[in-house]
Amino acid sequence: MKTLRLFLTAVFGLAAAGAIRAADDAKPAPRAEVIFSHPEKFTDVKDDAIGTEKGRDATLGLIREYLVQQAAYYVPEGEKLTITVTDVDLAGDFEPWRGPNFQDVRIVKDIYPPRIDLAFKLSDAGGKALKEGKRELRNLAFTMDISINRDDPLHFEKTLLDDWLRRDFKRVKGG
Repeated sequence: MKTLRLFLTAVFGLAAAGAIRAADDAKPAPRAEVIFSHPEKFTDVKDDAIGTEKGRDATLGLIREYLVQQAAYYVPEGEKLTITVTDVDLAGDFEPWRGPNFQDVRIVKDIYPPRIDLAFKLSDAGGKALKEGKRELRNLAFTMDISINRDDPLHFEKTLLDDWLRRDFKRVKGG
C-alpha cells in the first residue's frame, strides 16, 4: 500500500511539474527589450551616497522590468520595441553634508529632477523598423505630479517613462 501511495505521489508530482513547464512555455515573448549602454557611466543610479555596482544593477533591473511590463500596453503583438538607455539620473540626490544619518537618504527637491536618455526602435515581425528615434526625457515639474504610488522609490522615473510611452505610442486595444 505504501508503494502504491508513493508511486501515485511521484506521478502527480511529475504531472504538476509538466503542467508548470507547459504554462511557462505558453507565455508570449516579451514585446520589449531593454539595453543599458555603459551603465557605469550613468549620471546617478546610486542606492546610497557611495553607490555600488550591485545597487545600480538592481535599480536598472527594476526599470527594465517596468518597461517590459508597460510595453504590453503600447506594442502590438508581433512587434518589438528595443529601448537602449544611454543615461539615467534618478530624481533627488544624496546630501552627505546633512550628517551621517542622511548618508542613505535620497533627498527629493525640484533642483534634482529625474532624467532618462534613450534611443528606441519599433520593429515588425520581420525586423523592419516602423518607428525609431532618440528621446531626452525630462520633467522639471516632477514634484507637482499626482502619483498613485508614492511608496515606490522609482515612481518619478516610472511616471517619466509612462509619459513618453503615451506620447510616442498608441495604446493597444485590450492592453
